[in-house]
Amino acid sequence: MTQFFMTPRACLSAVAATALVLSACAKGEPTPTPKVDEKPAPTAVATVNGTPITRSEYDFYVKTLTQGKPVELTTEQKNQVLDELIGMQLMATQGEKDKMQDEPETASRLAMTRMRLLADAESQKYLKGKEPTDEELHAEYDTAVAGIDKTEYHALHILVKDKELAEQLIKKLKGGAKFEDIAKADSIDTGSKVKGGDLGWFTAARMVKPFADAVKGLKKGETTPEPVQTQFGWHIIRLLDTRETPPPPFDQVKEQVKNRVTQKKLEAYVEELKKTAKIDKTL
Repeated sequence: MTQFFMTPRACLSAVAATALVLSACAKGEPTPTPKVDEKPAPTAVATVNGTPITRSEYDFYVKTLTQGKPVELTTEQKNQVLDELIGMQLMATQGEKDKMQDEPETASRLAMTRMRLLADAESQKYLKGKEPTDEELHAEYDTAVAGIDKTEYHALHILVKDKELAEQLIKKLKGGAKFEDIAKADSIDTGSKVKGGDLGWFTAARMVKPFADAVKGLKKGETTPEPVQTQFGWHIIRLLDTRETPPPPFDQVKEQVKNRVTQKKLEAYVEELKKTAKIDKTL
């Protein structure tokens, strides 16, 4: 959880303010009228060495702990949360005295936290009133569906560590050896070897690219004539069958589509900001 370090602020406690008002009334002096443009001092739930922990800070911390869910805290839980904030304020104040804000890593983390918070706030401001329309959602869904590989594959494979062994095993297969028997005896893929190398049904997107490309190039019943290398080792692949699967219905993925449309709007906004920004890259 990101920690937010509060900078010290001057604040008059409610008790002190009440005492001043009563004192003024007792002397027959008029109660000072606040200026129209003055904002009332934030209510403090605690004061640590003169630094207030405000009600808004307390409420925000509770919100982060409950992940925004409406939870009614018990008196004991409220006090525990307040004690945590008091401890955090004490540590933060001591950290400032010890110049921890000048430590390179701490300074970077503080800067990144500030950047993320401001960027998030600006994102929310920009997106206000820009809820994706049904037309936008359906257009995004149709585009995504058009780009989906709707083919599923059912294949067996044998995975070994070196190419020479893989080539020897291919020769055995060509000589009539059973694929399943070799997989059980020699494959190092513990998940599939006990099933004779059976990977079940999968989409190409679930597999690393060299493996997926090899599967796509096979006809039903065919075995790769040469070993296929991936970061896991050398594969011998046999395609058993293929089938076409329908895309998920719109209502099932509506939230994901909405998130994608919203993300695209933000990306477009960032691109517009880039057009008027002076950016010098030195990496």
